Amino acid sequence: MQNTQRAFSTKTKPALEKRVCMIEKLERSNGLVLGFKMSGKLHDDDYRQFVPEVESAIRAGGKIRLLAQFQDFHGWDAHALWDDIKFSTKHCADVEQVALVGDKKWEKWMANVCKPFTTAKVRYFDVTEAEAAWQWLET
Repeated sequence: MQNTQRAFSTKTKPALEKRVCMIEKLERSNGLVLGFKMSGKLHDDDYRQFVPEVESAIRAGGKIRLLAQFQDFHGWDAHALWDDIKFSTKHCADVEQVALVGDKKWEKWMANVCKPFTTAKVRYFDVTEAEAAWQWLET
């Protein structure tokens, strides 16, 4: 009778790589007009990078204008959603305009849902209208 042994993998999990931030500042950002691309699912770490950058602009110049470009966006985990609510509550008077750019119906719906919770002017633009979104914020 032949001795058969079962092979077990002795591989260990690879070291955790630094996660890529799902909120990326867009190059066209300038002064009080800030644009960010949001992709994947947002986590607390994403807000730890995003919030200080926006707060720095507010401290430097007052009311800001934000462009949020959604690309393959999957929403927020629970902690990031809480971060978003805290940010929106704290800075509702610091944001003058918000342009939401996307290509999904729920993203357009989200623009309408957030309007009652901010003093900012909020508009949705289809991804094909990204240039118009920038122009709206810059004028």
